[in-house]
Formats: sequence, structure tokens, C-alpha cells
Amino acid sequence: MAVKLRLSRMGRKKRPFYRIVAVDGRRRRDGAYLEKVGLYDPISRPAKLEIDHEIAIRWLSNGAIPSDTVRSLLRFDGVMLRWDMTKRGYDTGNIEKAVGELRERHIAEVAKKAAEVEKKAGKKAAKQAKQAEEKVEAKTEEKVEAKVEEKAEAKVEEKVEAKAEKKAEAKVEEK
Repeated sequence: MAVKLRLSRMGRKKRPFYRIVAVDGRRRRDGAYLEKVGLYDPISRPAKLEIDHEIAIRWLSNGAIPSDTVRSLLRFDGVMLRWDMTKRGYDTGNIEKAVGELRERHIAEVAKKAAEVEKKAGKKAAKQAKQAEEKVEAKTEEKVEAKVEEKAEAKVEEKVEAKAEKKAEAKVEEK
């Protein structure tokens, strides 16, 4: 039996989260699994990742093969580093220190990316606000122009009517 570490989809429509599970490679993606290793929620900001390192290392040591996605998640959380250092015979103090530094580095990267996204969102929001202002200004200009045209037309009509009345009066006086 080839054991794999892979994602099992959970959650509702268009709001997925995933369990990281140890499963027989012949089973379906969301079928029965041997053991739950962790949880991954990509929708939340920042993405939520919880992995039980001891269980993951136990399965990796027993020959479980992680999928590409799970391998990247394990690497991100420091499980792969911990497993490699354990195989090489490092003491637990050095392992914990290295994993802690890795996590701090990843947290700093995530914070930096979040700040960049916020900055881009701020620029985008400012651009959208400017476009909205321009649209409002264009509409108000159109309304003002329409009112000016209406007034001008009304004045022209008044003048035309006044001339027509004068002509009618002049004709009446001639008769």
C-alpha cells in the first residue's frame, strides 16, 4: 500500500478549505483517510496553515509520498526542514532554532506581501475613486449643459413668439 500525503477538499461551494491527510494512494481524493495531518485554508487572509509536525514526520519516515502542493506546504511550515535535520542527526535545540528562524522569515515575507497588496489596493481604490469623480463631474456637466440648452431654447422660443405676435399685431393694424 502506497501512502500519500495529500489534500482532501472540505467546505462549501466556492469556499474551500483542505485537510492534509495520510491516505492510501488508490483512494479517492475526498474518500476515507488513514490520519489527519493538518489543515489548510487558502481563502482566509493570510492563509491559515496548521500542521502537526510529529504526525507528518512519522508518515514521511514511514515512506509516505507528499503531493506537490502538500510538499510545498510542509516546506513552508518547516516540516521538511525538521525531517531533514532529524535524519541528519541534529539535536532538538538546533532543529527548533532553525525551524523558528524559517517561520519568522516566512511570516515576514507574508507581511511584506500583504503590505504590497494593501498598497496596490489603496492605489486601485484611489484610481477608482478618481474615475468615479470624473464620471460624476461629466454627468453634472452634461446636466448643466442640458439646462443651459433648455434655457437658450426657451429664450429663442420666447423671441420667436414675440416676433410672431408683433407680426400678427402689425397685420391686424394694417387691416
